[in-house]
Amino acid sequence: MQIPELNKYALSFPDPRDANVDGIVAWGGDLNPSRLLRAYQSGIFPWNSPQDPLLWWSPNPRLIMELDNFKLRKSLKKSMKKFTYQFDTNFREVLDKCASTPRNDQDGTWLNEELKESFEVLHGMGIAHSVESYLDGELVGGLYGIVIGKIFCGESMFSHVNDASKSAYAVLVKHLKSWGYEFVDCQVPTDHLISLGAHEVHREYFLMRLESLKMESISHIWKIDKILLENK
Repeated sequence: MQIPELNKYALSFPDPRDANVDGIVAWGGDLNPSRLLRAYQSGIFPWNSPQDPLLWWSPNPRLIMELDNFKLRKSLKKSMKKFTYQFDTNFREVLDKCASTPRNDQDGTWLNEELKESFEVLHGMGIAHSVESYLDGELVGGLYGIVIGKIFCGESMFSHVNDASKSAYAVLVKHLKSWGYEFVDCQVPTDHLISLGAHEVHREYFLMRLESLKMESISHIWKIDKILLENK
């Protein structure tokens, strides 16, 4: 199957159901914020190695985290007490640390300067958000993603202290549940996310949920609710 090239003058994407066996929907185009937002609204996301062309994905199966399925183990609950947390305080620093933190299964990062700048624009629009863990005032872990309706699309996380990113994820899940979100899109399977309770679903099911939830907006402020965290 030949993978279609995106028209650089149009923001439309091919049907994600027509992705090839690896989950690649298209290649090319650019990473401007409007195209990026359209991609996520269509169940598609960018992901490529530095030496590859820009690739757009909609994998099958898809990994999602139903909020009620998050596994808050005793060891993590204990670890959470040593951190403090913020939303959106150091969004760019979270991006930079996600990009620069070495990963065993990756050579380089897909999170290049163009993509960072687009996420910063979406952050300024109130669409992209970061969750941050601090230890003694230092940013030691966190994650970021974007909101599509009642879905949080997780993009990447980093941890410089044991359990810092897991704790940030737990804080995110607590707040998303309180605010009325449905689930977290985790994109592709990882042992880390599966250990926290994420599970695979068929792409068709994911797209059906996305279509029903992407136009439902939730009005709330991205601010840590200390009452939610009293029973970490």
